[in-house]
Amino acid sequence: MKKYRIYCDGACSGNPGIGGYGIIIEDGEKIKKISGGKMETTNNRMELTAAIKAIKEIPAPSELEIFTDSQYLVLGITKWINGWLKNGWKNAQKKEVKNKDLWKELLEISKPHRIKWHWLKGHSGHKENEECDRMARNFIKKLQCQRR
Repeated sequence: MKKYRIYCDGACSGNPGIGGYGIIIEDGEKIKKISGGKMETTNNRMELTAAIKAIKEIPAPSELEIFTDSQYLVLGITKWINGWLKNGWKNAQKKEVKNKDLWKELLEISKPHRIKWHWLKGHSGHKENEECDRMARNFIKKLQCQRR
């Protein structure tokens, strides 16, 4: 199985507001950078979207190490999701899980891969994480200019 390291980050100007994401994919030989965004979204949706877009770039099956500064993403996919599935997509408060559409998509596209999720402290000088954050924020600026 081929191995990949993925760094991803999401950002939002306002929450909800204009959002962006940045992704770096390394396969040992080359580095691919991807960014994108949406006019009306939330920070958590951009964090999830970054991971989804990254995984979709990878041929299945592969071994992935995914690095993010989003505890929401890491805890959601490694811990909380099991309870959500058991409880019919309800959270501990018996309310509908937010961003269920994206969680379902992330779960489905993750199946053929072996994935290790890693949390990084945001804005702590981690080179790739800082670059993903810049990419996300630059895409937000691009969308803000288009809106004018």
